[in-house]
Amino acid sequence: MTTDQRAGSPNIVVLFSGHMIDAPDRKTPRFPPDKEPAAAAAIADALAKIGVAKGDLAICGGACGGDLLFAEAALAQGMGLEIYIPFDEPTFLAGSVDFAGGNWRARYLAAKSRAALHVMPVELGPLPAGENAYERDNQWMLERAARFGDKKLAFICLWNGEGGDGPGGAKHLMDEAERKTTWVYWLDTRKLWD
Repeated sequence: MTTDQRAGSPNIVVLFSGHMIDAPDRKTPRFPPDKEPAAAAAIADALAKIGVAKGDLAICGGACGGDLLFAEAALAQGMGLEIYIPFDEPTFLAGSVDFAGGNWRARYLAAKSRAALHVMPVELGPLPAGENAYERDNQWMLERAARFGDKKLAFICLWNGEGGDGPGGAKHLMDEAERKTTWVYWLDTRKLWD
């Protein structure tokens, strides 16, 4: 059974991008671990404003912080969940989950157990020369989110409004998503953390 068949035709598809929890040695704080409750509440509120219901579809990455908070909130609403990662799972876990410590790996595994996991190098093949894995993953998620039509697509972004630490971050997906939908919810962390 394909993901499309499991998901049926949702009324709403919500795509998410957002910051990871800060690494313990991060010099400039962006998503301090103590801000997790504020972020979780803002994500839940955005889903409520969008009006998601059981049978709608959530699409995100699987990184610690925003992605997993969104995945948990979506699952709590009875949404179908698709997780897209840019590397093989061990590489992804080392770089995007395990560095934060705590229970993030267990939370990733719990979300994955209730989701369709999509691994970019397995499904799309090796990264072409000159391409960035994170940007390619963002484009892939956006294409998959739009497969039911742009009118069904909503986008939530947990982001500080600045350029990221490298290509393919929240800013990149915000820019790309705004070309597909006007149904955009920017959760500005500079305001959330106040």
